[in-house]
Amino acid sequence: MTKVFFDTEFTGLHQKTTLISIGLISECGKTFYAEFLDFDESQINDWLRENVIKNMQFLWHRNNEPKSMTRYNTNGDALDKVEVYGKTETIKIRLDEWLKQFEQVEIWSDCLSYDWVLFNEIFGHAFNIPKNVYYIPFDICTLFKVKGIDPDISREEFANMKDGSQKHNALWDAKVIKRCFELMS
Repeated sequence: MTKVFFDTEFTGLHQKTTLISIGLISECGKTFYAEFLDFDESQINDWLRENVIKNMQFLWHRNNEPKSMTRYNTNGDALDKVEVYGKTETIKIRLDEWLKQFEQVEIWSDCLSYDWVLFNEIFGHAFNIPKNVYYIPFDICTLFKVKGIDPDISREEFANMKDGSQKHNALWDAKVIKRCFELMS
């Protein structure tokens, strides 16, 4: 089973939140990063503008209004690096393609209460997630606790990725989660 670490950025800690971006990295280093064109802009506050929106890779596209964009870096049939900008339906198709390269997927995140629900929403609901994705996600917060480490520890400091220049970019955060997991394994 391939471990995949992921993170999302979204419009707030409330029931009607919408996805801004998602980042995933497999244990073998293959990445998927997507920014959503159809997030609810009315929910964007100053904190999100300053800490999340400014760390988006394709933000400049919002002024040019493209329908979508996908960039692939492949190695044979393997999708080593996928970057997507578009509406949820486009991102769902590209994410499904990326996940299919793995026989079985075990999902890991950090404080995944919102992340997992939003991941499921990309596919419509939990029963529609790709068949190769294990339906039970795992959380590094719990792993920290089990290992006797304060679950409130700075992830970047623990992972020795302190520059934090990309903090609140979903792919960067997924990479930090992966590194934390590796250090605890």
